[in-house]
Amino acid sequence: MNFLNNFSNVNSEIILRAKAEFGSPIYLYDEEVVIKKCKSILTMPNAFGIRVRYAMKANSNKTLLQIITGQGINIDASSLNEVRRAVAAGIKPDCIMMTSQEVPEDDDRCELEELILRGLKYNVCSLRQLYLIGSFAKEKNIELSVRLHPGIGSGESATRNTGDNYSCFGIHLTDLDEMFRYADQIGLKFSQVHVHIGSGGDPEMWRKNIDLELGLVEKYFPDAGIVSFGGGLKESRMPSEISADISALGKYASDQIDRFYKKTKRKLIMEIEPGTFIVANAGYVITKVLDKKQTGAGGQRFVIVNGGMDVNTRPLLYGSKHPFYIISKDGQLLSSDFEDRPNDLLSEMIVVGTCCESGDSLCLDFHGNSIPRSIAEPEVNDIVVIGGAGAYCSSMAPFNYNSHTQIPEVILKTDGELKLIRKRQSLQQIMQNEL
Repeated sequence: MNFLNNFSNVNSEIILRAKAEFGSPIYLYDEEVVIKKCKSILTMPNAFGIRVRYAMKANSNKTLLQIITGQGINIDASSLNEVRRAVAAGIKPDCIMMTSQEVPEDDDRCELEELILRGLKYNVCSLRQLYLIGSFAKEKNIELSVRLHPGIGSGESATRNTGDNYSCFGIHLTDLDEMFRYADQIGLKFSQVHVHIGSGGDPEMWRKNIDLELGLVEKYFPDAGIVSFGGGLKESRMPSEISADISALGKYASDQIDRFYKKTKRKLIMEIEPGTFIVANAGYVITKVLDKKQTGAGGQRFVIVNGGMDVNTRPLLYGSKHPFYIISKDGQLLSSDFEDRPNDLLSEMIVVGTCCESGDSLCLDFHGNSIPRSIAEPEVNDIVVIGGAGAYCSSMAPFNYNSHTQIPEVILKTDGELKLIRKRQSLQQIMQNEL
């Protein structure tokens, strides 16, 4: 039986096979889902062309990067090291844009300039970045991209809002005069304008960002031929959540760009930077039940699994919910958030990991409180699978806390083969740089 009504090929038989071959906990990815999501986003409506850049911070595994770029999608990198990893995966620099808070200096700056000469698109995010790269860009006749801070933002939580006054991404609109003064002084041009207001936020705010950004491009950027609306497209992990309607959002963007053309006679290419949209629901964490505990009358009942905040820190960081699939050790699906089960067959329990940290819970709300979930009560050695784990889990996990080792990553290929794409880290690897 498929977990997500034919959305994914992963089922209990695959889970048991992966656990038997690679142990637990492990990340498991479904290649077919990744490919389907890539194809879907590439059909997003557009007026004069669309370029999709995968936000590799969502999941930077080399195999996934190769699958995604193999579908015709480019790369959005958030650091010089991410650029290096993409290049090491065989991705050409001219398929990568770097949008970063970093200010590369010395050897890093030399490498950055070399990569720019090989086609890397550099997205200037601060006045200091502009001052450091300006003379090089002018000398080599390179047109830059610029990220603007619009003063408005939207996200599923305050920590995922990247456009309001409490975030510092991009050059704020009040610094535009200084930016243009410097650019005009040395003769720099901006061929692309980029605004990203947050992740998983209100679609209405995404539409307002489009209007705002196009207004700025018309007023200030006569040389811009590309407009990037960022990423942050909402992807539902839980059955109660609603995904962003990419067709509706794409049509709105397309219509506005077409109006821009009719007014200015300038045809703009649209860029977007999805990460979660492509890989979130392609990923699972397979964990094993180690223990069960309770805290008495008026307390709570707990399921302890061998993968908590060290493999998925999103509940701790954001209060995010992920679907649970409870599977018996012999492969029977006992409960799923995507199936209705009689309440008398379910128990109110909190799923936690093994870290010495009260926040090591997979059932946290926005305030950091553990809230019990309705699940079939598992026995020791049964399996708890955490869904929606393809994005911002392996790439963001504090996996060496308590000296836990980074867990393996496995992919279910389209032909049904299970392939190891990252080995389990050893304790020796944790310690190898200590002196």
